[in-house]
Amino acid sequence: MKPLNVLLITYSFPPAGGVGVLRAASFARYFPKEGIRLDVLTARNASAVGVDETLLQTIPSEVKVHRTVTLDLPFAMKKAIKKLIAGTRPTTANLPLNRAAKEPGLLRQLLDNFLLPDPQVLWLSIAARAARRIIKEREIDLVLITVPPFSSAMLVEKLRKKYHELPMVIDFRDEWLSTTIGLVSFSRNERARDVARKAEQSAVKNATAVVAVTEAARREIRSRYPEEPDSKFHLVANGFDAASLDNSIGTAKDRDDHKIVVTYIGSIYGSTEPGWLVEALQSLPSEVKARFLFRFIGHIEEARFRESLLELGDMVELKGFMRQQEALAVLRESDYALLVTHDPLNVAAKFYDYVGAGKPILATIHPKGEVRRLLEEFHAGWWVDSHDVQAMRQLFIDAANRGASLAGEFHPDREKVAQYERKPLAQRYAALLHAIAEDAR
Repeated sequence: MKPLNVLLITYSFPPAGGVGVLRAASFARYFPKEGIRLDVLTARNASAVGVDETLLQTIPSEVKVHRTVTLDLPFAMKKAIKKLIAGTRPTTANLPLNRAAKEPGLLRQLLDNFLLPDPQVLWLSIAARAARRIIKEREIDLVLITVPPFSSAMLVEKLRKKYHELPMVIDFRDEWLSTTIGLVSFSRNERARDVARKAEQSAVKNATAVVAVTEAARREIRSRYPEEPDSKFHLVANGFDAASLDNSIGTAKDRDDHKIVVTYIGSIYGSTEPGWLVEALQSLPSEVKARFLFRFIGHIEEARFRESLLELGDMVELKGFMRQQEALAVLRESDYALLVTHDPLNVAAKFYDYVGAGKPILATIHPKGEVRRLLEEFHAGWWVDSHDVQAMRQLFIDAANRGASLAGEFHPDREKVAQYERKPLAQRYAALLHAIAEDAR
């Protein structure tokens, strides 16, 4: 059978690090064995939280990667500018951080109205030109565009103007308009929302298929476009890489200081801001505080989040960005995994690493969110409302009473967890792409 020639467009790709590249990396890793000849278009100097060369080693040699420049600023420079234009924001130990923000300054307002729908829009025209060249030279049968950054969704309309019949799939790793734009996006004003609405509407209209990573997100996106057929909207979840978890070294073990180690992996930003968590931990009895060590692995978006976490003193270690294998090794040596999210629709990729590693989860989450559904379905840990300080306080008191030994108390559904391994999920996705291309033919 003739291979299906697929062009994957992803702003970030290894050796860029962070959880945002893992979905695209898994496509590149597993698609070639599913009858797909894969080309990847990415930004050479993409703004990323760090570099992880080990991820690049998992990409098969037959995958052809096309790297272009982008005018988007490097991550460190963007962070410095954001800090400069944001100004100081008052915080107190007992005030959740979301209540402490002030109105943006004039420079921030100007950038908010220029870099729409996000700063990575500066890659758009370069990516479009490169994509047209690759489609012609490599005889591409199908284009797969994964977002965020959400500005990449605008590529669907740009390419559709020239390629009227070419199948195009838009892959939403996060739901955009209902949650992400309010929790995480660089620009959140009404003009930004209007640009975002029009961009998503155009992308969905011009795409052959739309893929979401949670059923809640699929339903949310689908509900905005009742004129489109239901068959256009699909679900292929995120997952964990069993091989990566097997290769990470370490298991939970007794420490000389007898601390209960709780590890968080991932960025701290709008949808995971730690204000309520810090307030709950500070309210713990001193003898309970002394039993815990909280490790945070990953980028911290704002200085106020870092300052708040540091108020926890000896209870906390901020380890910064780590390569995936190193982060998973720290996770494996922990007693609990910590999950923090205020988002009702999206599920952070780290959730699947947590359950794949078999770590019991202490979760502060949206009480009606998709994370709660999965947490209960997997029997993967304990959860409370991410805005309920008293419930969080009790969550950690209960964890301290259980201690590091969970014999008889933690029984995850391993059969259901296994359904979220990246390899079978990528195989399902590949089968979907073959079906879409066949229908187009």
